[in-house]
Amino acid sequence: MAYRAMYIWIDGTEPTALLRSKTKVLADGEEPGIWGFDGSSTNQAPGHASDVVLRPVKTVPDPIRGGNDILVLCECLTDDMEPHYTNTRAACVAAEEKYADFEPWFGLEQEYTFIQMEDQTAYQSGGLPPGFPSNGYPAPQGPYYCGVGANRVFGRAVVDAHSQACIDAGLWIEGTNAEVLVGQWEYQIGPLPPVEMSDQLIIARWLLERIGEDYGLEVSLHPKPVLGDWNGAGCHTNFSTRQMREGYDAVIAACEALAANADEHIANYGADIEMRLTGAHETQRYDQFSYDVSDRGASVRIPWQVEKAQKGYIEDRRPNSNCDPYTVTRLMVETICGAASS
Repeated sequence: MAYRAMYIWIDGTEPTALLRSKTKVLADGEEPGIWGFDGSSTNQAPGHASDVVLRPVKTVPDPIRGGNDILVLCECLTDDMEPHYTNTRAACVAAEEKYADFEPWFGLEQEYTFIQMEDQTAYQSGGLPPGFPSNGYPAPQGPYYCGVGANRVFGRAVVDAHSQACIDAGLWIEGTNAEVLVGQWEYQIGPLPPVEMSDQLIIARWLLERIGEDYGLEVSLHPKPVLGDWNGAGCHTNFSTRQMREGYDAVIAACEALAANADEHIANYGADIEMRLTGAHETQRYDQFSYDVSDRGASVRIPWQVEKAQKGYIEDRRPNSNCDPYTVTRLMVETICGAASS
């Protein structure tokens, strides 16, 4: 008897990496081990030295194939077993270990936009979101957020299949909702420590793209999939430390630490961030920083419940939908916990 292991990894495509995967058939009782791939075909190696190593870091049940099949999230290594230059997970692990006493938690809100593959017109990701007519525009945004009805909501079958797949895989998915742009959705995962949070988000992204295959829908993580008077797509990042969960001074200190390092974070929060962070559509400009209570036009929002309770968490609203979660969580831990340690 045998079972299938779907190995999943992040490639070296720039400016936004893609997910790659391939299947290994294993004998019953055999654990998924070190494997490899042709890095010259994934923008991770030259042809004359093309081998890249895959090391399993997290295994979950495969909710699509079912049975005993599994999904195997991997990190990329060189052939001397060192982190590959495209491996951002290793630095996230180091940051989590360094600041473990702060007990950092994250909750990520992953926005994305469906694109109809049969309509390859000139939008940012190569096609039109469902709900867009082929020769014009739908009604202005407004009724689509958390909407219901065939004229307002598109892609719910994929969303429901994805949320069930995440549950079946044991991911900590918290919820889903239709977003402001027609054909745009969001799911939330967490709260979890930095590395586990990032691992689960990558698996959830892979599941969404895989399920989208069955429906003929592309899943776009472009931060501005449709130009014009339409919301972009982000990955709002909720963060707390033990100190923030115990007192409000640490909440404000976290915001001030982010303010002092705003440029570094913007440079690492996803490609084409200036297209989304314009100061409109519930964003602060990419070249400005602000924080405030209950302000979705700020760089960082302090929820009203946090101010009232005088403890809790913050929401960094700047990360793009196409951000690398390992980089975002690492930076926030290093910036906020590092400032508190100094």
